[in-house]
Amino acid sequence: MAYIERAIASVLKERVRSSKCVLVTGARQVGKSTVIRHEFPKFNRVNFDDRLARLQAREEPGLFFLNHPCPLFIDEVQKESSILEEIKLIVDESDQRGRFILSGSQKLELMRGMGESLAGRVAVSELLGLSLREIYGIRFNRHFIPTDEYMRAREGEIKPYADIWQTIHKGSYPELYDVERDWQEYYSSYVATYLERDVNEFISSDGITFTKFLTAAAARTGEILNYANIAGEVGVSEPTVKKWISILERTGIVYLLQPYSHSALNRAIRAPKLYFRDTGLACYLTRWLTADALKFSAVAGSMFETFVVSEILKSYANEGKDYKFSIFYYRGKDKRAASENEIDLIIEEDGVVYPVEIKMTGNPKASMAAANMVLDKIPGKIRGMGVILCLIGQKTYLRENLVALPIEYL
Repeated sequence: MAYIERAIASVLKERVRSSKCVLVTGARQVGKSTVIRHEFPKFNRVNFDDRLARLQAREEPGLFFLNHPCPLFIDEVQKESSILEEIKLIVDESDQRGRFILSGSQKLELMRGMGESLAGRVAVSELLGLSLREIYGIRFNRHFIPTDEYMRAREGEIKPYADIWQTIHKGSYPELYDVERDWQEYYSSYVATYLERDVNEFISSDGITFTKFLTAAAARTGEILNYANIAGEVGVSEPTVKKWISILERTGIVYLLQPYSHSALNRAIRAPKLYFRDTGLACYLTRWLTADALKFSAVAGSMFETFVVSEILKSYANEGKDYKFSIFYYRGKDKRAASENEIDLIIEEDGVVYPVEIKMTGNPKASMAAANMVLDKIPGKIRGMGVILCLIGQKTYLRENLVALPIEYL
């Protein structure tokens, strides 16, 4: 099986060099174990999917660490969180760096354990699915931001992307790019494994009902989250849907994009938008079985938006940057406007807000970014270059402060 070079590798190496303990989070099958085994071959390894390993770690931690000495990579560490206290004792006894690499697919639960036991002692990295840059072997590894300086730097390593709809439909899990694998069979197995290993202990319902919920959520990717609407379709309570959405979020299946909030935007919608992390999984769950069918479907626009948002998040994560407080969306109604204003993404950095529109078109118009002016009302912030990410063939300025970019610039 061929190894696909992961952009986050250099970040992981630096964090292992400078930290006593490194945690790698991410959804199941995004390649956490593979990248760690490949980049850190001298580390001993143990997987807590193995019940005997978990039992020994819980009941005889001293013997466990004799059998698995440092430097040690522990996979699925959240399955036996009691070991975190033992790791704390070990790292506190020495100034040596690079003693542990931990990984797991249940991010928020894992982080709670880290906060209690390893606060200040662990460097956290997030691995997402393959990015377009990784698929096409592009080594450029900076987070997307539509500045002139970024665009010039990105132009030095641009490659044309072949049929983008094939990639959107295929998804971003590495195994689909490593070997010839039937698409439907892969995602069927993925859903079954996910239900069995990651969420079974958290759901108080049968797997069929939860799968129905998964499908209902996938059908709403790119939309403002409406718990009541999903509850009505699935036939469960609204609190149950909230709990299950939380499970999808902490296991890396979905991302909740928060609204941009500021007192100057007093009529802004406060609910988050729901995005599936992997468009292939969303296509499988909603039964779009071919790329051509997806491309010409009614959901093509929301799936394209989901894909672009995911690529932007990957550009941050692969550079080792936290995006939770940098990327938002806006929807609201100004008192003077007849209809709602909407900005697909707002990227904020160093006091500058960059409005981003995502459009499935090859013929973008300046009017598509008409809502950008709402950002001028925010005191203490500067509105930066606006961008329309779309299917245009080349970079095209539509105004002095608005540029249409091909998705190759991601």
